[in-house]
Amino acid sequence: MTTHRIRVGIDVGGTFTDAVAVDATTLSLLGQVKVPTSHHHEDGVAHGIVEALDRLLRQIGRDPADVAFLAHGTTQATNALLEGDVATVGLIGIGTGPGAFLTSRLAALGRLELAPGKRLPLVYAHVADPDDTGAVRTAVEQVTAAGAQVLVATEPFAVDRPEGEQSVLETARTAGLPMTAAHEITSLYGLHKRTRTAVVNAAILPRMLATADLVDASITKAGITAPLMVMRCDGGVMALDEMRRRPLLTVLSGPAAGVAGALMQERISEGVFLETGGTSTDISVVRRGKVAVRHATMLGKSSYLNALDVRTVGVGGGSMVRVDLGHGDQGRGGQARVTAVGPRSAHIAGLPYACFADPEELRDATLATVRPMPDDPADHAVLDAAGGRYAITMTCAANALGRVPEGDFARCDQEVAKAAIAPLAAALGVDVPTAAARILDAGAEQVKSVVDKIVRDYRLDADTAILVGGGGGAATVTPHLAALTGMEGRIARHNEVISPIGVALALVREQIERIIPGATQEQILAVRAEAEQAVVAQGAAADGVEVEVTVDPQTSTVRAIATGATELRTQDRSHSADDGERLAAAAASLKTDPGRVSVLAGTPAHTVYGTEVRRRLRAPRHPVRVVDADGVVRLHAADAQVAATTVGAAPELLSNLVREATSYGDGGVRAPALRLLLGSRIADLSGVLDPQPLLALARSEMRDRAADEPVVAVVEVRS
Repeated sequence: MTTHRIRVGIDVGGTFTDAVAVDATTLSLLGQVKVPTSHHHEDGVAHGIVEALDRLLRQIGRDPADVAFLAHGTTQATNALLEGDVATVGLIGIGTGPGAFLTSRLAALGRLELAPGKRLPLVYAHVADPDDTGAVRTAVEQVTAAGAQVLVATEPFAVDRPEGEQSVLETARTAGLPMTAAHEITSLYGLHKRTRTAVVNAAILPRMLATADLVDASITKAGITAPLMVMRCDGGVMALDEMRRRPLLTVLSGPAAGVAGALMQERISEGVFLETGGTSTDISVVRRGKVAVRHATMLGKSSYLNALDVRTVGVGGGSMVRVDLGHGDQGRGGQARVTAVGPRSAHIAGLPYACFADPEELRDATLATVRPMPDDPADHAVLDAAGGRYAITMTCAANALGRVPEGDFARCDQEVAKAAIAPLAAALGVDVPTAAARILDAGAEQVKSVVDKIVRDYRLDADTAILVGGGGGAATVTPHLAALTGMEGRIARHNEVISPIGVALALVREQIERIIPGATQEQILAVRAEAEQAVVAQGAAADGVEVEVTVDPQTSTVRAIATGATELRTQDRSHSADDGERLAAAAASLKTDPGRVSVLAGTPAHTVYGTEVRRRLRAPRHPVRVVDADGVVRLHAADAQVAATTVGAAPELLSNLVREATSYGDGGVRAPALRLLLGSRIADLSGVLDPQPLLALARSEMRDRAADEPVVAVVEVRS
């Protein structure tokens, strides 16, 4: 059944604001618009958001009432920190004795450098007793008199005993300033790091609150009734009210939007996503169907902000070619060589791409080397031609080789691109395709060194990992990199708007972390429930919430990541893969003949395939692939046991499976990695090493389900 319901994603960039509309049922792209980002309008970026939304709805002929989901991503918080455009923070430390000494040292956070020559504006006051209202008021007056625009309360051990921080803020409320308690930003131990994370959050709070209010009011005025969501830096979205509390979660959210698009639209389960713009390529990982996240470094220091693990390389579609002409010139071909590509881009140098010139403008072109910016080396290749000076770029090389597909944002006339490369080819003493390949080699090698490292860091499965390119410059990096690495590579559909698509398709996400030494199964389940309730409170449909729990015995950290959609998605399955297509996908992933692949189990949403790999003098291996209805490999296990049962019979079966597959050694007890196929979901319970909490979590995944509903367990013994 088709409806008029649409999902809208808006990506607010430094230069342009992009908006897309996606059909809420089929998830197909319906329309896209681009407007200049309205930094200097009296309503700020909110004006551009509303303008983009209005144009988008008119383009596709839909009404505001048709919008089922609306989210936007913004670089505002990141830019505020990079530019030092932040509020003065009034930090109130709490404590007596040793606690007073620890908190008073936090005044040094005012030395954090935001930008060259610009430090975090911070004023500090101390109170010994948080319940002494007179002393708290005096401290608040002290910091406000010194210019504080936002307040933070911090106390040692407030993670376990938050009453002190809460009491200070309650008394301080009369000051009328935005405020936050350090324990509200993160529940992890470490007074200094926790407070630093809270202080940076507070520094951007007033500006982000003002923008949130403007966007909210503008969207309401436009007639949109769907709740407004905001992109987080870990690939999910959060409700606007949550952003008002923790704006820090939007820092570094730019790259997260692109990988969210790749995850949801391209259905990657294992691979590397490369978002290539004009100047750089952001590289991130999807492992076992999830984005890779780690604690981010901010202002040169580690933080408790969980952000996408993204590595940036200064190679993009506009990267200029750098050459060593030797002692010769174009007339003495063969002495020149390509030495590098980037990091300087044609955009920053103020030069047009040679490949986008008219053929007549490239008449009489000669090769020269220049210093694009005062501090740059004088080895950047340019063409001086009838139409002026042009940059030779990665985009020129990719077009000359025919690597840029029809309809791509970066495509140009291949003959013009060849003409753009020809003077350099003459200087190198080679033909045009060879010269173009050398340019792409120089750029892709820089990206390859980072990709190789990220593949090793995350131990990606070489059998199934793929490279997916997004961004306007995707065709300049990803296809050539795939050829260099031997990995499968493809350019994402609608690659130039993959970020706003990611915003439109992103799931509501929340992460709860607690340090609980010797956590009991009740405590682990409580953290899980807290994460689940948090996303439901932000609008996620309760029936579709998925929660991944990890227990790290080394750090005693219990982490629960909950994700859910704001509406249960009943996707159009008219284009589902048939049995043969699913078998072929599994066989290709298993690197074997389809005749050697068996169907091991299945649910209405997933089919489990396996094969046997015989090994000399060792037990055979049983690799497994789980393929969804679209023919996408969603889960792969190198050596697994598969068991099909029902919800009613599962507890006893799982208990036996886990007992048999649990290993004991010097490192302690290690339960198997367990994943359950249940309904439309793959419940990943592999983050728990203790058998009893693992089984308790499995039971919690199956609660409220019919006893005869099928469930499949995929069990991997840990080495």
